[in-house]
Amino acid sequence: MDRPLLAAGSARDRIVACCSYGALKAWLPILSWLPRYRLTWLKMDLIAGVTVGLTVVPQALAYAEVAGLPVQYGLYSAFVGGFVYCVFGTSKDVTLGPTAIMSLLCSYYVDRDPVFAVLLTFLCGVIQTSMAILRLGFLLDFISYPVIKGFTSAAAITIGFGQLKNLLGLQNISQQFFLQVYDTFLQHKGPAVLRVPDVTLGLLCLATLVALTFMKSSLGPGSDDLPVHVRGARGLVWSFSTVRNALVVICATCLSYSFEVYGHHLFTITGQTSAGLPPFQAPPFSETTPNGTVISFNEIVLDLGGGLVVIPIMGLLESIAIAKSPPPRSWTVSARTAGLTNIMGSFVSAYPVTGSFGRTAVNSQTGVCTPAGGVVTSVIVLLSLAFLMPVFYYIPKASLAAVIICAVTPMFDYRVIAKLWRVKKPDLLPFLATFLLSFWQVQYGIVAGVVVSLGMLLYDVARPQLKGHGVTLDSGLRFPAMQYLSQMLFSKALTASSHRSVVLDCCHVSGVDYTVVDELRDLLRQFQQRGEVLIFTGLSNSVLEVLLEAELPGLKHVESVEAALQAVSGTPSYN
Repeated sequence: MDRPLLAAGSARDRIVACCSYGALKAWLPILSWLPRYRLTWLKMDLIAGVTVGLTVVPQALAYAEVAGLPVQYGLYSAFVGGFVYCVFGTSKDVTLGPTAIMSLLCSYYVDRDPVFAVLLTFLCGVIQTSMAILRLGFLLDFISYPVIKGFTSAAAITIGFGQLKNLLGLQNISQQFFLQVYDTFLQHKGPAVLRVPDVTLGLLCLATLVALTFMKSSLGPGSDDLPVHVRGARGLVWSFSTVRNALVVICATCLSYSFEVYGHHLFTITGQTSAGLPPFQAPPFSETTPNGTVISFNEIVLDLGGGLVVIPIMGLLESIAIAKSPPPRSWTVSARTAGLTNIMGSFVSAYPVTGSFGRTAVNSQTGVCTPAGGVVTSVIVLLSLAFLMPVFYYIPKASLAAVIICAVTPMFDYRVIAKLWRVKKPDLLPFLATFLLSFWQVQYGIVAGVVVSLGMLLYDVARPQLKGHGVTLDSGLRFPAMQYLSQMLFSKALTASSHRSVVLDCCHVSGVDYTVVDELRDLLRQFQQRGEVLIFTGLSNSVLEVLLEAELPGLKHVESVEAALQAVSGTPSYN
């Protein structure tokens, strides 16, 4: 009777542990910091929240343009993350919201249709939450660094070039990258010419943003840790450079408004926007077109296609990139938090969001103390939606284009090619495959890069290097490598002209499967038939036990390579 009692007690203990306050804090991290919240933290959270809010509002408007959606959808996507991450987030610095990459990906799949975008947000959140529950995050480990860099570099070029039409005031430009290149240069020869006011304003905004960026970098190595409330010239420069996007857009909007009031339509402006907060409602699972045609849920899912895989995974990868940013950071966004943010966002007409590296860095640099800073940021966005939407009507598109170009330029890391060349030249293959094909279709680029990376990985598994004294396996031993190993040992040691015994150093072998055991049985027979021996060294106890139970003919195991070499004549060395 003792064992059932122990088992019941153990189960009861697990249930009690799951319902404990510690487990509750693990699910709701807000309980870890809210009870000890201090008023001194409130000042820093307010400063950080307002600073990030002034950064996210112009970026959200600009990223909605990249996604091919009305500008208000960028703001709809920008405020939910602050509230959700405040409750479920584990890092004080992270901000969730629209990003350049997610906006670009959405533009490929939603085809300028807000209904598709909102439903994609809901499904993306469900998929990310399911990955968290089923612990499928290990799948992201198969997307290598060269693949990520290849995609982000291609995305930077695609996004930046896509904004040239707004910077130059061009019309009727296609969405597909190669057609964009063709249409952009064709416009110079056709009847549609450059809009000089847009070009002038766009270049002026771009120059101002670049100048403010260099001013911030001129503050020195410690500028990243300089809080916004520092007094003096350094603090002033840091403050202006940090909210540079807002300053440029505000100035450009004032200039545009002043001309519009006097009836001079010089600039291409954002135009009509929907004022007010978005309605809180369930995401649409079907759509009725203006001509009365009903698009069902199944049809929308089929149209979204690969986006249901690419966007959730890339959202999580972008969040992982934040956590891995130098120097070592504690910035983390779990799949559960990202998924819940997207699910909740779909109820307020948001498109898919993820962690933003740039805004997270600003949040950290301004000295935020708790995730409550994200709530302040979200309130700033909500106030903009409630009161400033009529003003956004006058924002020149050229100024938003300048903001986007400056935001995506750091994503193109040209130095990565030299790094890959120095460390491992074959890694350039998945990088180039991803980079080049992403200009055609982003999903093709990512899939091609992953396939090439896995092919290289499998090649290393299937072709272990044989080297050193005797024969040393420099990696594990699994079934893809066994046929190659048998052929190598047969050709080098058991050919008619040179029979030799072999010492096989297996110190790196952690496990074997049935194929390996079966091939070793055949290999040992061939050595016996020719009067030679195959001696194993360095086998772990678990592997040796498996081989002994298999009753392999002529199996010999010696603890050290030196002792094995003494037992055979000659010292074969295969490089």
